[in-house]
Amino acid sequence: MVLKIVVGSGEYNNNPGWLHTNEDTLNLLDEKTWQDKFEEQSLSAILAEHVWEHLTFDEGMIAAKICYKFLAKNGYVRCAVPDAYFQDDVYQNLVKVDGPGPAATHKIVHNYKTLTKMFECAGFKVNLLEYCNENGDFCINDWDGNDGIIFRSKKYDPRNKGEKLVFPSLIVDAVKIEL
Repeated sequence: MVLKIVVGSGEYNNNPGWLHTNEDTLNLLDEKTWQDKFEEQSLSAILAEHVWEHLTFDEGMIAAKICYKFLAKNGYVRCAVPDAYFQDDVYQNLVKVDGPGPAATHKIVHNYKTLTKMFECAGFKVNLLEYCNENGDFCINDWDGNDGIIFRSKKYDPRNKGEKLVFPSLIVDAVKIEL
């Protein structure tokens, strides 16, 4: 059985057929909530759209390690967060630590280096899907929405159609590779 879950899904359901969870039912930092629902190595995919920025770097590492335990070999975490290298003052103000609205609980704004390091330290191989580099250049590698749709992306967000990006995300696939 292929089991795919969305963590921190809120009211969104961009991925029909996936099990949608929220912090009150599946806490990224509380392994017991995972043990109550899943067997270790039983998940094929975990999708987290704009969740990891609500964790400190160290909390993100803890969450990544828990995800690693519950993913099957070649399973992955598709993770999207606001991008610290996107060069737009309005965007950066909206996503900053202790920012307005939902950003009031942001604890970090990742760039591709910090997010990659966090997942690699937990044992994952990281594939960059969408991100900005240090110069603010937007980079995209081909990815398939059948493996998890990220709404806040160049690929799916109508705000990002056309020449100018308005609200991109830093998106990675962190793949569990066991030797």
